[in-house]
Amino acid sequence: MGYYDDHSPAAQQKNSRRRWVMPTIVGVILGAVLILLALPALVQTELLPYEITIPEDDSGLVDDDQGLTGDTTKNVKLDVTSQITDVVDKVTPSVVGVVNIQSQQNFWEQNGSSQQSNVGSGVIYKNEDGTAHVVTNNHVIEGASEIEVVLADETRIKAQLVGSDVFTDLAVLKMPGDQVKHTIELGNSENLKIGEPAIAIGNPLGLRFSGSVTQGIISGKQRAIPQDFNGDGLEDWQAEVIQTDAAINPGNSGGALINIEGQLIGINSMKIAQSAVEGIGFAIPIDTAKPIIDELEQYGQVNRPYIGIEAYGLNEVPSSEWEGTLNLPEEVEGGLYIRSIKQMSPAAKAGLQPLDVITSLDGNQVKDIIDLRKYLYNEKDAGDELEITYYRDGKKNTTTVTLGSQE
Repeated sequence: MGYYDDHSPAAQQKNSRRRWVMPTIVGVILGAVLILLALPALVQTELLPYEITIPEDDSGLVDDDQGLTGDTTKNVKLDVTSQITDVVDKVTPSVVGVVNIQSQQNFWEQNGSSQQSNVGSGVIYKNEDGTAHVVTNNHVIEGASEIEVVLADETRIKAQLVGSDVFTDLAVLKMPGDQVKHTIELGNSENLKIGEPAIAIGNPLGLRFSGSVTQGIISGKQRAIPQDFNGDGLEDWQAEVIQTDAAINPGNSGGALINIEGQLIGINSMKIAQSAVEGIGFAIPIDTAKPIIDELEQYGQVNRPYIGIEAYGLNEVPSSEWEGTLNLPEEVEGGLYIRSIKQMSPAAKAGLQPLDVITSLDGNQVKDIIDLRKYLYNEKDAGDELEITYYRDGKKNTTTVTLGSQE
């Protein structure tokens, strides 16, 4: 009967071989790892000759981040030209700075002194027969004794006020046109679509930031913004404006609002400057501004047809008051209610009274103050007759008004 002696000399030799094989394998692996880790450092110190050739990929680019080099290089050019940059390059030279210089009488100096009072923006829209014309805001040049126009290349030119209009906040200037090389193309604001791109160019915060460009969209059309010119707390006017979220800051007033084609669609005019409101700017639509600009060029002022009423749209009146207070029949869907009438005005002479509701002018339906103003200013002149259809105490009436003139 045989037996197995684990303590025999043969078994001891076999176990001894097993004990050194495993440490040897582990040592070889660790050595290889250490060599791989140390190889880049040895190459950099040039202690070891080391060269790797990397085949080029299709682009011909080399991965420098991995310390690898190739035989060829390729220059990459980033083209940032777009339709917007092209438009800005085209339009910017026609947008100028407008400097309002006012004289101040010094008690000790007989001649007094002048100082810069206000800086805004303007747009060169015409250059004919050696004279260039600039449109800006009335409030930019209001009270000026001298006006300077600063071109895009910082050239300063003395300008003359042709005429201004407080109601639309527009003013026209003229100056020598020999140094003017660019004029802006007039566009159309009637066909603007909500959400289409809009670009504002002007001089926010003064000439230090001249030619600043901001981009946004058309946020709204035919916004009626109340205006109080004499500071009595009562609305004297409702300005029809374009709303945009392109940043418009002090100094942008009078600058250009353009479409993606580089056409002038509005004159930047005002901004709601409240801490709780951002991204709301306004511009005078070019379709509204163009006839005013033409009249200012020709006459130096705007002669408006005048009725002599303070009126508001029925959409501003609770529907319960339509029947309860105004006694309107159900078929009346909109119109203007007369809040007050000026004495001896055309409306007073024609027999109109407060709380009368105007529904049409010469047979054309009107629903708000914008409809009324558009019809008067586009279709009528002072001295023309105007047939007004209105409701009083639920009864439909007509009267004829001979329009006066309001300067």
